[in-house]
Amino acid sequence: MVRSLLSIMSSRTPNDPRSPKELRDEERRAKLTAHRDMATWGERLVPLGAFRAATSRAGRELSTDERRTQAGRYLELPPDPTPVEGPYHRVAVFGGVYNNHYALSALLADARERGAEAIYCLGDLGGFGPNPEKVWQLLLDGAVKVIQGNYEQSLATGHGDCNCGYTDPRDNHFAELSYGYTAQRCSSEFTAWMGALPERRRVRVGERELLLVHGSPRRINEFLFQSTSSVGFLEVMLDRERCDGLLCTHTGLHWHRKLPSGRDVVNVGVIGRPANDGRTNVWYTMLETSGDDLQVDQLPLGYDRLALADEMRAEALPDEFVETVLTGWWTTCLEILPARERAASRF
Repeated sequence: MVRSLLSIMSSRTPNDPRSPKELRDEERRAKLTAHRDMATWGERLVPLGAFRAATSRAGRELSTDERRTQAGRYLELPPDPTPVEGPYHRVAVFGGVYNNHYALSALLADARERGAEAIYCLGDLGGFGPNPEKVWQLLLDGAVKVIQGNYEQSLATGHGDCNCGYTDPRDNHFAELSYGYTAQRCSSEFTAWMGALPERRRVRVGERELLLVHGSPRRINEFLFQSTSSVGFLEVMLDRERCDGLLCTHTGLHWHRKLPSGRDVVNVGVIGRPANDGRTNVWYTMLETSGDDLQVDQLPLGYDRLALADEMRAEALPDEFVETVLTGWWTTCLEILPARERAASRF
């Protein structure tokens, strides 16, 4: 049983030679050894032997058939009521506009020239860049099918921040500047439009049914990075969602993985800022049928970055944002990067 600092101090006699520091050290040692030969079970500490016996009975001795049954129950989800759109032969998909109306204009022209039958945006229309209403004007004709990202969700509900998940004070500072700027310049009509966007779509490309989300099927602001999304995890996620492929964004970095099952997971990239690779272009994804397979092309997109930089300066946006546009290297939002992606960064 651990003795608290209070009990340790109360046991001290008037002639006790221990100093307050020694008492604190004793309490610290007691805390460090409190769980020796014990295990945490709910809100209780129990003997480790009893815990091991209980866990053995509660699953480790299941038969093969019982294990399959338990796994099946885990994978069972209610049927997804999201309607399936298409079928299409070729679709363009992108995310993270971040108020970059120059890149959005360039993408619409490029995707149409490449023969895209449908164009999908996976959310995060605002943040980082200037004049969000210009983005909305390009989307109003309905040619782009948009889903809700964490930015749209936050703006439409009057949330105090972008719900990006930053913890670093510096990143939070720039995120607050970016979100505050966008929130102040979005009309009530625009925010209502964002609030009505769906959180997911399903699209059939050839014979493949693809699930489109912003972060992940589990959470709108979950980061699916290439280095931290294992094959096993992705296979289970697609099993649970009963889909032939998953398209997401949110991380700002594009990637594609063909799974052993033959299914595809694609982070489609963002068009609002470069991919932290020293290149000033942005990225989007074109998907098309290729026999029974799905062809995935991740395409670099050039746009008038100098005009964007001038407009950002005119709107008094941070110099750090402008530097990213002009150099291709992120200067903010670096804390979200896992070790492998951070190692490829300049900063």
